[in-house]
Amino acid sequence: MAQPRILLTRIDDRFIYGQDVELWNEAVGSNLVLIVNDEIAADSRRWAPMRVAAPEGVWTRFFSVQRAIDIIHTAGPRQLILIMVASPADALALVKGGVPITKISIGHMQTGEGKRSVTPAVAIDDADVAALRELQKLGIELEIRYLPSSTPDPIQLVIGCSYSFVNRQGYSR
Repeated sequence: MAQPRILLTRIDDRFIYGQDVELWNEAVGSNLVLIVNDEIAADSRRWAPMRVAAPEGVWTRFFSVQRAIDIIHTAGPRQLILIMVASPADALALVKGGVPITKISIGHMQTGEGKRSVTPAVAIDDADVAALRELQKLGIELEIRYLPSSTPDPIQLVIGCSYSFVNRQGYSR
């Protein structure tokens, strides 16, 4: 069984949003954007806006985490895949399920109850930190990067420092 050609996995809870996906698609050269999220996969009414926002000539598919794990190894050699997930937990589930992910770029994780801002676009809670630390222990390269042309923020902002250090750096709310 051939390995799927996963060019990049991106954590961005907006999934396909504005010009971001066009820029990332152009940077990595994907022809398939795979949205992996249980809620999105179960609600086909949410697919149309994302399909319209995808770059011309790029296919979009919407899978649950388990469906992605079950089907990823059937990808053909011409499928150049950009995986989009909403959370570190979904990315970790894919890796533990055998999806051959080597690099994850963190782009946007919205604020919410129990979350703390570590950069202007990334808010985390303890479960996110634990999942990211586990991904790093599994050998996955992690970065925080908003656009392909932007300089990555150090992943230590998320997984390698205490909340009080993050506060002193001015990234919290």
